[in-house]
Amino acid sequence: MCTGVGEMEPQSPLTVDEFYEHCASGKLLGARCRKCKNVFVLRNICPKCRSDKADSVPLSGKGELQTYTIIHVAPARFQSIAPYAVGIVRLEEGVQLPGIIRNVKIEDLKVGMNVAIGFDLNTQESWPQWPRYYFEKV
Repeated sequence: MCTGVGEMEPQSPLTVDEFYEHCASGKLLGARCRKCKNVFVLRNICPKCRSDKADSVPLSGKGELQTYTIIHVAPARFQSIAPYAVGIVRLEEGVQLPGIIRNVKIEDLKVGMNVAIGFDLNTQESWPQWPRYYFEKV
Protein backbone atom coordinates (compact mmCIF):
# COMPACT_ATOMS: atom_id res chain seq x y z
CA MET A 1 0.00 0.00 0.00
CA CYS A 2 1.37 3.42 -0.93
CA THR A 3 1.39 6.33 1.50
CA GLY A 4 2.43 8.94 -1.02
CA VAL A 5 4.00 9.37 -4.44
CA GLY A 6 6.92 6.96 -4.71
CA GLU A 7 6.62 5.84 -1.08
CA MET A 8 5.79 2.35 0.06
CA GLU A 9 4.26 1.67 3.44
CA PRO A 10 6.94 0.18 5.70
CA GLN A 11 6.51 -3.47 6.55
CA SER A 12 7.06 -4.87 9.98
CA PRO A 13 9.53 -7.74 10.40
CA LEU A 14 8.21 -11.27 10.02
CA THR A 15 6.36 -12.65 13.00
CA VAL A 16 7.31 -16.07 14.34
CA ASP A 17 4.16 -17.51 12.75
CA GLU A 18 5.03 -15.98 9.36
CA PHE A 19 8.62 -17.26 9.63
CA TYR A 20 7.32 -20.83 10.09
CA GLU A 21 4.62 -20.42 7.41
CA HIS A 22 7.43 -19.78 4.93
CA CYS A 23 9.40 -22.73 6.32
CA ALA A 24 6.31 -24.88 5.54
CA SER A 25 6.85 -24.10 1.85
CA GLY A 26 10.60 -24.75 2.06
CA LYS A 27 11.60 -21.08 2.16
CA LEU A 28 13.84 -19.34 4.67
CA LEU A 29 13.04 -15.66 5.08
CA GLY A 30 14.51 -12.98 7.27
CA ALA A 31 14.16 -9.23 7.52
CA ARG A 32 16.41 -6.40 6.34
CA CYS A 33 16.24 -3.23 8.39
CA ARG A 34 15.30 -0.22 6.29
CA LYS A 35 17.41 2.08 8.45
CA CYS A 36 20.76 0.27 8.89
CA LYS A 37 20.35 -2.63 6.39
CA ASN A 38 21.08 -5.25 9.09
CA VAL A 39 19.58 -8.68 8.35
CA PHE A 40 17.86 -10.54 11.19
CA VAL A 41 15.26 -13.20 11.96
CA LEU A 42 12.63 -13.92 14.59
CA ARG A 43 12.66 -10.44 16.09
CA ASN A 44 10.19 -7.57 16.02
CA ILE A 45 12.85 -4.87 15.94
CA CYS A 46 16.33 -4.60 14.48
CA PRO A 47 18.83 -5.74 17.13
CA LYS A 48 21.41 -3.28 15.76
CA CYS A 49 19.53 0.05 15.56
CA ARG A 50 16.16 -0.78 17.22
CA SER A 51 14.09 0.23 14.18
CA ASP A 52 10.82 -1.62 13.58
CA LYS A 53 10.79 -0.93 9.83
CA ALA A 54 12.04 -3.83 7.73
CA ASP A 55 11.43 -5.71 4.51
CA SER A 56 11.31 -9.48 4.08
CA VAL A 57 14.35 -10.96 2.35
CA PRO A 58 15.13 -14.52 1.27
CA LEU A 59 18.05 -16.17 3.08
CA SER A 60 20.38 -18.67 1.43
CA GLY A 61 20.16 -21.27 4.18
CA LYS A 62 23.88 -21.94 3.73
CA GLY A 63 26.35 -21.22 6.46
CA GLU A 64 29.05 -22.27 8.86
CA LEU A 65 28.67 -24.15 12.12
CA GLN A 66 29.80 -21.79 14.88
CA THR A 67 29.34 -24.03 17.91
CA TYR A 68 27.42 -27.14 18.91
CA THR A 69 26.51 -29.38 21.79
CA ILE A 70 25.48 -33.01 21.97
CA ILE A 71 22.20 -33.77 23.71
CA HIS A 72 22.31 -37.14 25.48
CA VAL A 73 19.43 -36.65 27.92
CA ALA A 74 16.65 -35.33 25.73
CA PRO A 75 13.14 -34.04 26.41
CA ALA A 76 10.45 -36.71 25.93
CA ARG A 77 9.64 -35.63 22.35
CA PHE A 78 13.27 -36.01 21.26
CA GLN A 79 14.36 -39.13 23.17
CA SER A 80 13.97 -41.28 20.08
CA ILE A 81 16.73 -39.36 18.27
CA ALA A 82 19.15 -38.93 21.21
CA PRO A 83 22.03 -38.47 21.18
CA TYR A 84 21.76 -35.59 18.72
CA ALA A 85 23.56 -32.34 18.01
CA VAL A 86 22.19 -28.82 18.31
CA GLY A 87 24.27 -25.99 16.92
CA ILE A 88 24.42 -22.33 16.05
CA VAL A 89 24.92 -21.62 12.35
CA ARG A 90 26.03 -18.29 10.93
CA LEU A 91 24.34 -17.96 7.54
CA GLU A 92 26.03 -16.28 4.57
CA GLU A 93 23.95 -13.17 5.31
CA GLY A 94 25.38 -12.92 8.83
CA VAL A 95 22.26 -14.15 10.63
CA GLN A 96 22.79 -16.77 13.34
CA LEU A 97 20.22 -19.53 13.74
CA PRO A 98 20.09 -22.41 16.20
CA GLY A 99 19.07 -25.80 14.92
CA ILE A 100 19.40 -29.55 15.12
CA ILE A 101 22.26 -30.94 13.03
CA ARG A 102 21.18 -34.04 11.08
CA ASN A 103 22.77 -36.61 8.81
CA VAL A 104 26.26 -36.13 10.28
CA LYS A 105 27.97 -38.58 12.60
CA ILE A 106 28.63 -36.93 15.95
CA GLU A 107 32.34 -37.69 15.66
CA ASP A 108 32.43 -35.88 12.28
CA LEU A 109 31.02 -32.59 13.61
CA LYS A 110 33.49 -29.72 13.48
CA VAL A 111 33.21 -26.03 14.24
CA GLY A 112 33.63 -24.25 10.91
CA MET A 113 32.07 -26.99 8.78
CA ASN A 114 29.75 -25.87 5.98
CA VAL A 115 26.10 -26.71 6.46
CA ALA A 116 22.82 -26.01 4.68
CA ILE A 117 19.26 -25.84 5.89
CA GLY A 118 16.68 -28.53 5.34
CA PHE A 119 13.00 -28.56 6.24
CA ASP A 120 10.99 -31.21 8.07
CA LEU A 121 7.54 -30.53 6.72
CA ASN A 122 5.87 -33.28 8.76
CA THR A 123 3.23 -31.41 10.73
CA GLN A 124 1.41 -34.55 11.95
CA GLU A 125 2.92 -34.24 15.41
CA SER A 126 1.09 -32.23 18.03
CA TRP A 127 4.28 -30.42 19.07
CA PRO A 128 5.68 -28.31 17.65
CA GLN A 129 2.74 -27.34 15.51
CA TRP A 130 4.92 -25.61 12.94
CA PRO A 131 7.36 -27.00 10.39
CA ARG A 132 10.87 -27.51 11.69
CA TYR A 133 14.14 -26.73 10.02
CA TYR A 134 17.48 -28.43 10.58
CA PHE A 135 21.01 -28.21 9.25
CA GLU A 136 23.13 -30.84 7.53
CA LYS A 137 26.67 -31.03 6.18
CA VAL A 138 27.10 -29.80 2.62
